[in-house]
Amino acid sequence: MHIDVHAHLMPQRALDIMGSDPSLYNVSMKEVQPVGHCLSFDPGPTIRPFPGGLIGDDMRWEYMEKAGVDHEILSVWADCLGYSLEGEKGARWSRLLNETTAEIVQQHPEKLSLMATVPLQDGELAAQELEYGVKQCGAIGCVIAANINGGNLHSPDLNPFWEAATELEMPIFIHPTQPIPLPRTSEFNLAVICQYTYDSTVTVGCLLAGGVMDHYPKLDFILSHGGGYYPFQVGRFDKVFGSYPNRSEYPTDVPSSYLRRFHYDTILHAPEPLVYLKDLVGVDRLLMGTDFPFPVQDLIPLEIYQRAGFTDEEVQAVCYDNVVRLFTKKESWG
Repeated sequence: MHIDVHAHLMPQRALDIMGSDPSLYNVSMKEVQPVGHCLSFDPGPTIRPFPGGLIGDDMRWEYMEKAGVDHEILSVWADCLGYSLEGEKGARWSRLLNETTAEIVQQHPEKLSLMATVPLQDGELAAQELEYGVKQCGAIGCVIAANINGGNLHSPDLNPFWEAATELEMPIFIHPTQPIPLPRTSEFNLAVICQYTYDSTVTVGCLLAGGVMDHYPKLDFILSHGGGYYPFQVGRFDKVFGSYPNRSEYPTDVPSSYLRRFHYDTILHAPEPLVYLKDLVGVDRLLMGTDFPFPVQDLIPLEIYQRAGFTDEEVQAVCYDNVVRLFTKKESWG
């Protein structure tokens, strides 16, 4: 069985409910020329149009069959998480996303599972929504963006959320986001190529240096896109963190010692970096992902393991065994 830990959707029913009274959420659909209708947050950005396959099921089932994916652990597109909203509005928006995604999952439990969405702009509300997502919606993990409106994730305000995730034994999937590309990365798709992986890398540095990894040793994190630059620049992390004059501001150990505290999806699109990542962190920290349905999705996710020389046992670990071990709240996998 092949389980995909990095697949996205946006429930049509959430958009329909939101559209009946946008003021409940401060979220609406806006006509943007020449691209069409886009989701807009007030305050906050108007994001890109939804890619085909993000809404609706037909394309998803066809893709899963062709790609050899048996089960998807779904997360809402990170640009839609709504962290710019005021806390209560953000919590209401997260509740809508969780309940409508859960409806879809409950219709196809053999094919789909749910990662909860939380209003991370408010640590207390995020903790409450995570508990609701787990206990009422059946979530087996949680998706968060790699930044909160450009801010980092080591703020003490998030401690209630980290504590709830620890108590509930919920893996945290960290996904980069950049709704409005920076000027230098707005051309040539550089936001997707460079900015997203940069976003994940900065987040790792802040989780380490900000003490989150030390204060919550039982937390499980999943890093998208092979962990950004962290695994490949870990020597630079060690060099800079180790030589910094004020050691009290940095983690208790060198950054390389935390490599196996994270899990990594294998969306690297080439065998050479995947082999390096496997040798660095161990095959037991790798998870299959596809990034469906975005243009960077891996249409043939199983092929890269063959190209990278993985054994049958290693493929079994990445696509099933590691996932089952990590997502302990899932009772069955179809």
